[in-house]
Amino acid sequence: MLLVILSYLFGSIPFGLILTKKFLKLDIREFGSKNIGATNVLRTGNKKIALITLLLDFCKGLIPLLIAIFLNINNPIIIGFAAFFGHIFPIWIKFKGGKGVATYIGIITIISPIVSLLFILIWIIVFLIFRYSSLSSTICATITPIIYIGVYYFSINSLIINKLFSFYQDNFFINLIFILFMSTILLYRHSENIKRLLNGQEAKIK
Repeated sequence: MLLVILSYLFGSIPFGLILTKKFLKLDIREFGSKNIGATNVLRTGNKKIALITLLLDFCKGLIPLLIAIFLNINNPIIIGFAAFFGHIFPIWIKFKGGKGVATYIGIITIISPIVSLLFILIWIIVFLIFRYSSLSSTICATITPIIYIGVYYFSINSLIINKLFSFYQDNFFINLIFILFMSTILLYRHSENIKRLLNGQEAKIK
């Protein structure tokens, strides 16, 4: 329980807000989409701060899971989910956080590295074609549970490359439940973006 709380608090740290206030002298919550995530930080024009924000938000999902594994915690994805939940509903800024994509990828990277790579690859391809970050994220959130299922059933029949696909095959169903839950939350957090996409009002990133 203590690790869950600490993971939530770590996930709650609003790195995008802290970095833009410190180095750009602005409140990212009053800029662009008013989101504290890396995509909105990128809209400031500072690619370096946006990249640092992306990496730190990614580590929110990665680090708690690594700690849980080191401590031999059962179902470590629960610890990662606490950080994911903290990022989206951070206690430090009145529960108004980011959309969770980078933290989601951080979690998936530990659960199944190949699924994480496929997520990133698909995200980049969709983005390069359409230039909508939100479209890339919603498509990836939708198909990631399907990819995870496919990768799992392929990997259990391929012992040679087994470890490339999933470190936690014994926890497959627990992992799948949390991946589905996180994907649903991601889609919910992008609901306004989806409406703007359907209405042709979503802003492209050049």
